[in-house]
Amino acid sequence: MKKIILLVTIALLLPASFFAQTKKEAQSSSEAQNIFAKSYDNVNDFEKILTPAQITALNTTLKTFEKRRLYKFIIVTTSSIKPYTDLYEYSQNLDKYLNSSLKMQPTILILLSKELRQIQILGEDSIRYKLSDDQTKEIISSFAVPEFKKGDYYKGLESAVSELIKKLE
Repeated sequence: MKKIILLVTIALLLPASFFAQTKKEAQSSSEAQNIFAKSYDNVNDFEKILTPAQITALNTTLKTFEKRRLYKFIIVTTSSIKPYTDLYEYSQNLDKYLNSSLKMQPTILILLSKELRQIQILGEDSIRYKLSDDQTKEIISSFAVPEFKKGDYYKGLESAVSELIKKLE
């Protein structure tokens, strides 16, 4: 009789384990909301590499340009991209999160990590005729990186933003 009860119990519980939602599946839908902040402004210094005055100055520049040309820039600094393994994948998912969850739709997303020593700029397809990937790489290498090497992250971001704005006007 004990064997029959054991077999019935196993038969009832075994299918439930096949159809149960795994922890990873349960987390995937809310993963972006747990990794990324709940709100974003034009300048988001999560790595704390800019002063409040520098953030205000960059915000003012970006908001003024957005009012004039309707192109929205979002700058994000971060020290960690976990659970992602590369900055490109992180920036792609951040862009999707900004578009779908926060309805922000940035024209240009600049992601900088001082800790990882990396920068990524994503642009909408609608601006490709004004700003190519090669031009973006040139702006990063000519204007941003030299200032980053000196330790002046504000000047590097300001210079890169100014050049990007020139290309988009």
